[in-house]
Amino acid sequence: MTGLPALAVGMTGLAVGVIAGFLVQRARLCTFGAIEDALAGGNWRRMRAFGLALAVALVGTQALVTFAGFDPAQTSYVPPQVAIPGAFVGALMFGLDMALVGTCAFGSLVRLGTGDLRSLVALLVFGALAYAALRGVLAGPRIDWIEKLALPMPFGAPSSWTALAGAVSTPAAGFALVLATAVIFCVLAVRDERLMRSPRLLAAAIGLGLCVTAGWAVTGPLADPFETSVRVQSLTFVAPVARGLYGLMIGEAGLIDFGVMCVAGVVIGAAVAAMAAREFRWEAFDDHHEMRRHLSGAALMGVGGVLAGGCTIGQGLSAGSLMAVTWPFTVAGMVLGARIGIAVLVEGSFLDWLRAIARRDGDGQRSAAE
Repeated sequence: MTGLPALAVGMTGLAVGVIAGFLVQRARLCTFGAIEDALAGGNWRRMRAFGLALAVALVGTQALVTFAGFDPAQTSYVPPQVAIPGAFVGALMFGLDMALVGTCAFGSLVRLGTGDLRSLVALLVFGALAYAALRGVLAGPRIDWIEKLALPMPFGAPSSWTALAGAVSTPAAGFALVLATAVIFCVLAVRDERLMRSPRLLAAAIGLGLCVTAGWAVTGPLADPFETSVRVQSLTFVAPVARGLYGLMIGEAGLIDFGVMCVAGVVIGAAVAAMAAREFRWEAFDDHHEMRRHLSGAALMGVGGVLAGGCTIGQGLSAGSLMAVTWPFTVAGMVLGARIGIAVLVEGSFLDWLRAIARRDGDGQRSAAE
């Protein structure tokens, strides 16, 4: 049976993006907001919603692997070699600069759909720097300095935790790891009473997980194998934003691509949700300080996202659904970077933050001595 042609795959990407953008805007489900709530405010509701999204994506994607012959090694997240240190540093950069912008790449697209012109400017800078790191002037240093540090996986296994577990033990060990991970995240979500009383958050979490699964299905098993232009991909918002910006400038035919069309769909879906709730309004920078913070954060976030191999959605959900080896390291790097960024914003600068830490340590030592 002939699979979906490239045009159908691209249009499906648009539809998936519309659904994701609509649900996330309606539920106010922002990755940076979730990290800030959890680490600065002690409210883990939105973080657990993302955990539920990961559980849904994980079960759906592994079902594709088991029953539809989907091969994770066809994706960019499960290469034969991985540069974990470089990915972690890139994730740290992404998280830190996400704090400067106030959201991630996915969140910027959602905000753009609500009329936030600050996000438009940030996305232009983000896309330009991401493309420079992918194929432009920064690609050489990335390949020569970062990717040369990549190491092959032991036993010749693909770079996923399920494959490694299967190589060390039996194939059933990989299945058990997937099941245990999905159950843990589901239990954490179900035990949060506030999350269980938030139908919009639950719908957004489950919807995001299903969108990730749909992405893998449409670009993998369901795609026409003779369509060489179809990339095996799912939700991610670093390379597609960069490719979309480049394609708009030169009129490249590759704009009809699942990832690029998904980018456009997120903006449309968020706009529909904002207009339906009468929340659409044009916004711009308050002053040059805010603009400078957004521009610097967007530039470094673009480079960091390429080094990390994806954004909070790309690594947190899409790579997580494949149990990629880089997944826990990049997520940890993004969370740590965001926490540092929050502290820097509160204190005023990185040096002020370090001084504040030194003062707190000194006060603690004096209190202990007394």
